[in-house]
Parts: sequence; C-alpha cells; structure tokens
Amino acid sequence: MAEKFLLQGEANPENVIQGRYYRFTVLTERLIRMEYSANGTFEDQSTQVVTRRDFPAVTFLATEEKGILEISTNYFHLYYKKGPFTPQNLSIDLKFDYASYHDQWTFGDELTTLKGTARTLDKVNGATKLSEGLMAKNGYSLLDDSASFLIDENYNFKKREDNGQDFYFFAYGRDYLASLKDFFYLSGSPPLLPRFALGNWWSRYWQYSSKEYQELIRRFAVEKIPFSVAVIDMDWHLTTIPDRFGSGWTGYTWNLELFPQPKEFLSWLHQKGLKTTLNVHPAEGIRAYEEPYLRVAKRLGLNSAEEEPAPFDLTDSLFREAYFEDVHHPLEATGVDFWWIDWQQGVNSRILGLDPMWLLNHYHYLDNQKNHSEGLILSRFIGPGSQRYPIGFSGDTVISWESLDFQPYFTATATNIGYTWWSHDIGGHYHGVHDEELTLRWMQLGTFSPINRLHSSDNPFNSKEPWRFNDMIFNSMRYFLQLRHRLVPYLYTINYLTHTEGLPLVMPMYYLNSMDELAYEVPNQFYFGTELFVAPITTKSDSDLKLSQVVVWFPVGKWYDFFTGVRYQGGTMLKIFRSQTDYPVFAKAGGIVPMNQDGSKNGEDLPTNLEVHIFPGSDNEFTLYEEIENACLETTFKLDWKQQQLTISLRGELEIVPKNRQITCLFRNVELDSSQKLASSIEVDVKSKTAIVEWTNFAIATTKVIDFRGIREVQCQQIVEEVFSKLDQANISYSLKREIYQHFITFQESLPLIGMINNLTNRMLADCLFEMIYTMES
Repeated sequence: MAEKFLLQGEANPENVIQGRYYRFTVLTERLIRMEYSANGTFEDQSTQVVTRRDFPAVTFLATEEKGILEISTNYFHLYYKKGPFTPQNLSIDLKFDYASYHDQWTFGDELTTLKGTARTLDKVNGATKLSEGLMAKNGYSLLDDSASFLIDENYNFKKREDNGQDFYFFAYGRDYLASLKDFFYLSGSPPLLPRFALGNWWSRYWQYSSKEYQELIRRFAVEKIPFSVAVIDMDWHLTTIPDRFGSGWTGYTWNLELFPQPKEFLSWLHQKGLKTTLNVHPAEGIRAYEEPYLRVAKRLGLNSAEEEPAPFDLTDSLFREAYFEDVHHPLEATGVDFWWIDWQQGVNSRILGLDPMWLLNHYHYLDNQKNHSEGLILSRFIGPGSQRYPIGFSGDTVISWESLDFQPYFTATATNIGYTWWSHDIGGHYHGVHDEELTLRWMQLGTFSPINRLHSSDNPFNSKEPWRFNDMIFNSMRYFLQLRHRLVPYLYTINYLTHTEGLPLVMPMYYLNSMDELAYEVPNQFYFGTELFVAPITTKSDSDLKLSQVVVWFPVGKWYDFFTGVRYQGGTMLKIFRSQTDYPVFAKAGGIVPMNQDGSKNGEDLPTNLEVHIFPGSDNEFTLYEEIENACLETTFKLDWKQQQLTISLRGELEIVPKNRQITCLFRNVELDSSQKLASSIEVDVKSKTAIVEWTNFAIATTKVIDFRGIREVQCQQIVEEVFSKLDQANISYSLKREIYQHFITFQESLPLIGMINNLTNRMLADCLFEMIYTMES
C-alpha cells in the first residue's frame, strides 16, 4: 500500500539564522526560506504547499555588521536590514555567470517567470492566463507561502496563528530540473500512478444505460481499440429529483432504471480489464432522498423525519466521516475504483481562506490511497502542492483548432509549477463544429499527453467513437489508441522517474537546452520522457498538398523520426510536413523505447512480448521499471554503439514477469555492413531498414549480451517514394513534377534542385521539398 506524503516541517537547525522577529533558513545553496513575524512566532509545521523542510546541512556564510545581516552561498548573497520585508530592506544578489541574467532581486520586484498553469480551461476557447511558475530565464523565482493553512500530524488543515511573512526564494539559474527536484522535496513528489491510468480512458457526458455501455465496450473489443479506464459521468446517479431538494447535479444514489444491477455492471467492467471512476458534484451535500441518507443522518444526529439535509462541509470532521464511510465507501464496495471530483461551486468554505478544492483533493486522495494499493483522483489544480493529488482535470474544453493549439504549451508549462499529470478533454468537450481532421490531430496529441482521456458533451452528434469517422480517420485513430497502450512500459518507467527523480514525462524543450534561445521559441514542442520529443500539429492541413506543417527545432545531435526512422541532423529550425495520419515524434540518437508488442490489450498487465525500439548513432542506457503489488523488476538496456553490443541485465523480482516473456529488439534505420559478417542471431528487414534480434529465454538469465555486428546506420537516406507521394498530391504541372522527381532520384548535386524549388510559386510545396533535401543530406 502506498504511504502518505511525509510531513517533516521542522528544518535542520544548522541551516537556520534567527533573530527576534526574523528567521532565514538556507534549505539548499540555491533555496532559502525568509520569514518575518511581528510577534516573534515562527511556523515549523507543514503547510498546504510546503510539507518538508528537513534538507541536509548546507554550507553558507552569515555575518552581521552595522545592522545589516548578510547570508551568502555559492549561488546568492542576501542583504537584510531588520524589519518587515520591504523593497528598502531585503535584496539578493545572484551569482550567475550569464550576462543575460538580472544580477539582483529586490523584495517586491515583479516576477518574470516562464509561467505555470491555471485552475481550469472551462469555457476557454484558445489561450488563457497562466499563473507564475518556478522557472525563469533570469534565474530566480519566489514562492509566497504566507497565507497557507497548516497540515497537522493527523493530516488535517488548521489556520496559522501568526499573520507574518513567509517566502521561499529559488536561485537556480537555468538549472530547471534541479529547481523542480528540490521543489518536489519541499512540497511533495508526484506519487506513482497506477499502471492502468496510463492507458486510454473512455469518457463521455452521456446518459448511458448499463446495457448500452456494455455494448460499447464489446464494440471496442471487436474493433481492437483498447481502453483501461471507464469514466461514468453524472447520470450514473439520480438527476431528476423532487423540487424541494433543489438541483440534481449532486447525487449518490444509483439510477436503477439505467443501471439495475450496479455491482454486477462494475464487476463486468473489471472482468473486461477496465477500472471505473464515477463523476461527483458534491456541493449540495447529502439530502433525504439519497440512499445513504439514513446512515448519514444517524451519524450526524439529523432530524430525518423532517428531511434535515447534511450540508457539504469537509471542514467538519464528523461530516467527513459520514461523507466517506457512509456515502463513498459503500459505493466503492460495489466496484468504484476512484472518483472524478467535478467541483464548480466556488472557492469558499466555512473557514475563511480555505478553498474547498484543497479539502476535496486532499481528503479524497488520502482516502483512496488508504483503501487501494495506489491513490488516485481526477480533480482540478488548486495551486502549488497540487502535484501530490493526481490526476488533474483541466475542465470543459471548447472544440476548436485554437484550443488544440494552446494545449501542448499549457501541458508542458505546467511542469514549471510541478504539475505533471494533466488530463484534458481529448477532442474537446463542447461547441465547435464537426471536423474529423481536428479530432484526429487531438487524439494524436492525446497519445503523447500525460493522460489520454477521450471526452465529449451530451450532444448526440458529438462523440469520439472512431467508427463514427471516415475509414482513413478511423484506422488512424485505432492505430494511435493502440500505440498509447503499446507505450505503457515506457510511460510507466517515466512515471517511476517522476516519482523518484523528479523527471517529468512532458517538459518544455528549454529544460534540457536552457542556454539555447531557440529552445524558448517552440512553446508547443516538448520532450516526452528521456528518449523522445514531440512537435504537435495543431493547424489544419493544406487543401492542395493534403499535408500539415509545423516548425520543428532539432537540438544539437542526431534525431530520428520515431515512425519511419528517417534521420535529421540537429542544431536547426526546419519546417516539416506530415499527412493527416502521420505525426512528428522524434527519438534521440541511441534512443531506447520499450513497448508492448500488442497494442490491443488493456495495458495494465505486464507484457509477455516486449518490443524494444533502438535508434542508432550513440551510446545510451535505459532501465525499464515494472511493478506488481510492491514487487519490482528493473531491466537495464545498455547500448554500446561503437562496440555494437547491447547488454540486457535484470535486477529484482523475476517472478512478476509473465511466463515465456520474449524481448524483440528492433534496431532502426540500419542497413547491412558489407565489411563485417552478420551475427547469426540477426535478421534484417531491408525494406523497413530494421534489424531484429529476439531473446526468448528471458526468465532464466540475469544478463544477456546481444552482438549486432554486421549492421550499420543507414549511410545515404533514400526517400524517393515519399518525394513521389508528396509531388503526386501537388497542384503543379506534370512536367515540373517529373523534372523535380528525376533530380531527387539521381541527387548527384543539390544546387540545381534547390534552384528549381526556389522558383516554385507554391511555397508550402517548396518548404516540403526542402525538408526532403535536408533529410537526404543528414
């Protein structure tokens, strides 16, 4: 069973510099807590935002002369003249070597961070304003914890007794990952998500019956479209109620007309490999028509004869007991796995300043964690510290290209405030028009999102079943939904690294290229774990070429199209072009991506057939992490490209692996090397430029060395078939098409070809052909 997040509020006394009314705590060489209290009372308990301050001892220098306190580390130099913090008495010099950084911060300065995230995208068409984050090009940021409520030893909230100032100053320069890792130590790491959460989720605001839902799941199975989570929106409960009880949005009583046998229905979903979450709007509390009302009334001492309601109030410990033990736990006993907390009723609770969303996320997550092997909720972002309560529901998204275009940036930038597990309405929730290309592009993005939850409104014409679309779109949707489940081994490993190392699945390109200004100019582009980056297509395709374009920044090094293996030389910005069914995902040189071989399964089970995609050009190491009921296995793939060896070593509990596991290693973008003898264990598929090595006796060995001598990276990339396809769609003369195509076939000298392309009036076609030249020369 997963443990609660740690509460270690008291700091190491060696890190503390304290006067009568002030206290400074040097948490790391780059992070300092700054407190001022007019009555000399300082807080050592954990707060909503800050749960741990027990950092190791830090080397620093503290001196006081002429009434000015100075605190210095290798990264900052603080100056403080006693009194409440003001621009006149508190400043910090930054010790960075980069001329572009501001060299001083003064209390009260406006922050210029790279932004964080927002509470919701409800009713937003396109972009919305984001909060400040922790990452900044000028190297510093500030976290104000002055108004946070405390968390006591029983994990309950209580108000601070002192109204002093309580700030955390981050001076990490552009070492964004170090800043994030220390923030997670300070505020709590994202917990390890259960494996099923990384598969596809089916979600629709629709008045399903159990029969209709079962028919839907059977159809998905027939079409080999995998899902691992079934989301039942609010119509699972009674929504048409007597007027005297008010709104039907809140409800805890199964609608037996739609679901005559709820327990049997949820059991059937489990048998089909689906976990289930139910939607709840808890604002109206528990009313007399509800099935659990008499239990609640007895516990709370309500007058049931007068139908006295139990108002929603999670600040009341007795109501919390009733809310969970009398209402939610009996529903969980029927088979509910976790809850979708759909709170839209404001920010005020019965305790001034304490947002009900904090209470809902906190208590629901802890309760789910206590009653299941791993905690999980689906709820809304509520500020720094929200990363402890995954997963985030970003709200009812407007269906538009503008909304799609904002979503990649919104998702990646949330990492700047530690929020790594957003779940969006993939495909959009409401409004908009029928646009099959938009739906497909959104679903492709969902495959490479933290959570892939398809969703739509209760409009009968608006739903995401792939068979509702034309054959080309349908087949592509199925391919990408299967791909998501094939990627689960890779996703779960990064999930583990997020929890243990603070390494997010989705992060902006500047995280690993902080000093390259071009990394800041591609806000929609993002790393997807340690091996891949994605450049989402968020605009409609050209009607003439039937291609979409996106400007891609390739960091220095070699990169490979994840799907085709085509090589791109890094250190450049390049317009690239893809058909509707293709998507721009790139693997680094030496990239190692373990996947399920079969994408039609639900994804929760560990794969019997593991497929490992390996890209050429560099040494690399990737450790696959797998876990079942706290038993774990680490499988490390160590690639020595120069020596042409792949070493696979195992550590941990081998018994959790399915019997007869087979590992198939696919070496991508390679060809036969005539100067060497091909190892007997290797098969080479010339057409796909892939070398294949299988290991079938996985469970009886702890180390396996694969010799892949006899292959080499493709020397000259021939892509004439792709050139033909693109020219074939173009609205230009047949003779010009043939002339250009002949130059690509021979490609003895690129200058004449470049001259011809420059003379094209269709600039999109010209840019597309330049991409072809670039890949042939890479």
